[in-house]
Amino acid sequence: MDARSADSRLRAGALAGTTVDLSLYPLDTIKTRLQSSQGFLRAGGFRGVYAGVGSAIVGSAPGAALFFVSYEGVKDGLRKLRNGTNGSPLDERSIKRDGGQAIARSEPVEHMIAASIGEIAACAVRVPTEVVKQRAQALQGHGSLEVLRKILEQRNQIGVAGVRREMYRGWSITIMREVPFTIIQFPIWEALKGYRKKSKASDTISAIESGLFGSIAGAIAAGLTTPLDVLKTRMMLAREKQSMVSMVRQILRDDGPRALISGLGPRIMWISAGGAVFLGSYQWAYNQLQEKTNV
Repeated sequence: MDARSADSRLRAGALAGTTVDLSLYPLDTIKTRLQSSQGFLRAGGFRGVYAGVGSAIVGSAPGAALFFVSYEGVKDGLRKLRNGTNGSPLDERSIKRDGGQAIARSEPVEHMIAASIGEIAACAVRVPTEVVKQRAQALQGHGSLEVLRKILEQRNQIGVAGVRREMYRGWSITIMREVPFTIIQFPIWEALKGYRKKSKASDTISAIESGLFGSIAGAIAAGLTTPLDVLKTRMMLAREKQSMVSMVRQILRDDGPRALISGLGPRIMWISAGGAVFLGSYQWAYNQLQEKTNV
């Protein structure tokens, strides 16, 4: 991946992340409140659906940019391994000598690996802003700045390391949610794009096509990973830090198994629409930037 291509992906990803977070933020707020242990109405109901939007604005652009640069870079690297550094297919003896190349032979596997690495990179930015955002959405403070101030004020009691842990509350479950989500969504998105390219005998994909395929892939991934999303939300909103196992036990004991699919409808709607906006706007921005680069 050359510097110009990386810059195009960086800027396209930043635009896509900001666009989707701002346009669909109310649905995200409603989903968070449905999943809150306080209950929907006590967590805010339909009031102040843009609460915490400041933290989303701060984190969306760099998080999405990090994801796409990592995703496309790893994907390109794996494709080169599969095809050989000179672009020619590898022979069977070369594949047997190097297990890494054998792993990368299948395009869906390449997309899964690239998406997983992209998500881990993005979560370095996403998790702290998500903690602040979801607490503001659940009305645990009047806006993102007050929520952040409350976290930082704990420094005297828990120290700097404790504040850092608090800002990254839910890191492990976020990774556990995002990695399965992306290894479902992105191979489906890439497969649909590949099928469309073959059907119209062209190497280009329009923003509308990319958005439609992103919507389909996002809806499927969202439905399958909702229990992990519920668990992540409960852990981030909890007054005290809890392990994943104890949180699952508490949810099952207090609210029953159905609680693990709470917010399913809004989550599918939000991510289906978000997939269309996110991957459609990414494709549009990338296509535009590539046209300018090739002039």
